[in-house]
Amino acid sequence: MNLLVGFDDVLRAIVADLHIVAAIMAAIYVLAFVCAVREIMISRTSQGSIAWILALALLPFPTTLLYLIVGWKAFDDYATDRIRNGRAARPLRAKDLALIDNATSDLWPVQSKVSEVPFLSGNEVELLVDGHATFDSIFAGIAAAKTYLLVQFYIVRDDALGKELAERLIERANAGVKVYLLYDDIGSTGMPRRFRSQLRAAGINVAGFNQRHKFLRLYGPTRINYRNHRKIVVADGEHAWVGGHNVGVEYLGQDPRFGRWRDTHVRVSGPGALACALLFREDWEWATGEVLPSNPPASVATPGEQPVLVMGTGPADRLEECAIAFTDIIGRARHRLWIVSPYFVPDTDIRTALFAAKLRGVDVQIMLPNEPDHKLVWLASIAHADAMIEHGITIQRYQAGFLHQKVLLMDDQIATVGSVNFDNRSFAINFEITIWFTDPQTISEVEAMLVKDFESCRKVSLEEVRSRSWVMRFMTQAARLLSPVL
Repeated sequence: MNLLVGFDDVLRAIVADLHIVAAIMAAIYVLAFVCAVREIMISRTSQGSIAWILALALLPFPTTLLYLIVGWKAFDDYATDRIRNGRAARPLRAKDLALIDNATSDLWPVQSKVSEVPFLSGNEVELLVDGHATFDSIFAGIAAAKTYLLVQFYIVRDDALGKELAERLIERANAGVKVYLLYDDIGSTGMPRRFRSQLRAAGINVAGFNQRHKFLRLYGPTRINYRNHRKIVVADGEHAWVGGHNVGVEYLGQDPRFGRWRDTHVRVSGPGALACALLFREDWEWATGEVLPSNPPASVATPGEQPVLVMGTGPADRLEECAIAFTDIIGRARHRLWIVSPYFVPDTDIRTALFAAKLRGVDVQIMLPNEPDHKLVWLASIAHADAMIEHGITIQRYQAGFLHQKVLLMDDQIATVGSVNFDNRSFAINFEITIWFTDPQTISEVEAMLVKDFESCRKVSLEEVRSRSWVMRFMTQAARLLSPVL
């Protein structure tokens, strides 16, 4: 009671002193003005910027706080770290090692330039369907590691799967292997300190992506909205695992709420693994300030013949490079464009490209979950999907569990597996990774996998779209207005 009375007295004192109130209001308006000027200078879309400016002018509080969290992008330091890591010199080094597939890079110039690392030849690729196949492969790779392990996930849970990962990493650390674990602070909010402590006690290097940039520090609020969504495991620079799985028992289909969890990962053995390691090093340096050793090998194992492209994208990019790469692929489609994503909240450019592809006669099919895991995103996704159907694009809803894979197949020419969802958050806000494949063998395997998935889908009809209730249409359209930040 005394504490409540004391707090009440403080409030009365503040309100009674109009000078304090005036100073607070002035500070809010000054901050709102600074935010508005910055939004004008960095504007990418007039609609979004006008909305921000009007909100800042008419309702400076709490709009200023929202702008700091959602609108203020400040990753110049990450870009500096990336330059220091020497990404621009990687193509020269790859050329010296005769790893570049020039023919494939020339065929896909937009993707190669966006990635800043060309298609690398000599890889062996294995498609991993669902959680058991994925983690069996990852754990076998961890057990075989001899020099170092780089492990990065958006979500790491302290459940049965998380505990098994910890045990396997500790075993390797005790065997003298250098182990690094990087997790996202927002995605892994529930990770207990005990989990990290046991890893550190075994000599494992553990870091949260924002541990140097925490909330309420300088620029701190701007980090909340920009998350590291990558899933990367690299063993000895020879093998890498990338895809949609995080570390949690739901990814093994053991959560009764979701049942089967349909997801896809890929193992790349060969030069592509080194490109994945490069992305991890960049993230680690920004997160910790520590520069990981990077001694280029005299030679690189080439266990296969497949070319792969490792594309890392995020808010530190000079342009919205992820959106550019995928828009280009949509524009080049001539026969088939199959897109699989748990979250489908595309921006205007992606929607326009998809509509144009359909008008060219391309078989555009988009596979989405039938049930939501995030209600608001799901509602917005329905609005966008319904617009696709109105334009003749096929929407397939997956019925055999929760769909979480992120896969694209264009004609018989190129396929992707990675962490990128088809939404603005993946294209412009999150740090993401995508592996691009052009080898006929992998493309054929991706095709067979998706054909089987389509068998577990139901096609959403135009009649279903037009029969939605007024309340449902209102909710989906209202959610769609939040598309840029979902």
